[in-house]
Amino acid sequence: MKLNAVTAGLLLACASSSPLAANNPAISVVLDGYYQDGDRALGGREDGLGLGETELALSGAIDDQFYGKLTTVLATHDGDTEVELEEAFIQTLGLPAGFSIRGGRFLSDLGYLNNQHPHSDAFVERPAIYRAFLGGHYFDDGLRLNWVAPTELYWVLGAEGFAGDSLRAEGVEEPESVGVYHLYSKLGGDWGTDHSWQLGLSWLRNDNGQGHIEAHAEEEHGEESHEEHAHSAALTGRDLYSLDAVYKWAPNGNYKNNFLTLSAEYMLLDKPFEASGGEESLPGDYHGWYLSGVYQFTPNWSAGVRYGQLTAAVGHEEELDGEHRLHFEEGKLKETELMLAWHNSHFSTVRLQYTHQEDGLFGAADDQILTLQFVMALGAHGAHQF
Repeated sequence: MKLNAVTAGLLLACASSSPLAANNPAISVVLDGYYQDGDRALGGREDGLGLGETELALSGAIDDQFYGKLTTVLATHDGDTEVELEEAFIQTLGLPAGFSIRGGRFLSDLGYLNNQHPHSDAFVERPAIYRAFLGGHYFDDGLRLNWVAPTELYWVLGAEGFAGDSLRAEGVEEPESVGVYHLYSKLGGDWGTDHSWQLGLSWLRNDNGQGHIEAHAEEEHGEESHEEHAHSAALTGRDLYSLDAVYKWAPNGNYKNNFLTLSAEYMLLDKPFEASGGEESLPGDYHGWYLSGVYQFTPNWSAGVRYGQLTAAVGHEEELDGEHRLHFEEGKLKETELMLAWHNSHFSTVRLQYTHQEDGLFGAADDQILTLQFVMALGAHGAHQF
């Protein structure tokens, strides 16, 4: 929604409310600005000078049993300033046997990147599979139950339920009130002092993910249905499966001077939509993957490379025997990205990135994109996840 007096008043009220003020919450602001030459398929940054997501966060322990966090994001699109409530949740601190409960609005713990804020990424934008299947990063109103096993290796099992509005398919007029269910597991550990790893597996069931597509509605299905929500998924389906793997190396476990991070994810989106009459040939699934490597070779400099693919169906309307029908064929979006970043401190990053994209899906006009980005953090900011 657009920034207005009501929204500003709500933000001020949250910042000055007595429970948070009495508990001295950590307050942080993250600034994200850029210059970009070109447009990325399903990207959140426009050609020219612009602002990414400016994040304002308050977090801290409410008491010995509960933790709370509030995160608002301001962004500009087509000259308009928009504000969105990205996180507003409470989480238990004292449940026994490794259990915890989180309720409110929060980031889903799907895959490797989704539970992290975009400003912590090593690249300017999320991989294509995230932008297409999750709207960049999926956050929603919901409830989470987590269990950390009492084992030598790190092992967590979790279940989440969400409203699912941003993952709703075109043509779903009476959506389920709880539309998304997510089950996941993560397993990780260390090899000596220098090496660490993590594996993750997720299954997300979207009861509102199967819409309808028919002739004469092709353009609307591809574009208009997602303009109203900045983080809506471009492609939806009934089941989303995700597999991720991460490996990290740092001499003696010290990440301050130099380290290497290798990560990869594969996502499969099954049963994307239904035909509304006719005998169209519909795709069985969408899928994609990426492989990323980032090396910090001095305390102040890092470099990275990432390659990814997204494979989905492209619909073309044809006239046969006087009737309009949709014909589907496979299309691919391929992205190769190179980045170099300077970190004056843990709180400031200046990044230069080159992206080469081959877009056979969304019709992006530019195949080469150059982006100069800065990310600056003010105030106390919590440590990022593994």
